[in-house]
Amino acid sequence: MASTFSGAGDAARAVSESEVEKLHAKNGQLVVERDFLAKAFGR
Repeated sequence: MASTFSGAGDAARAVSESEVEKLHAKNGQLVVERDFLAKAFGR
C-alpha cells in the first residue's frame, strides 16, 4: 500500500520544481524589462 502512494509525491514534486523554474525565469524576464524601461525613461 505504501508503494501505491510513494509515486504521487514524486510526481507532485516534479511538477512543483518545473513550476518553480518557470516562475524564476519569468521573474528574471520581468526584472530585465523593468531595468530596460527604467533606463529608457531616464530614471
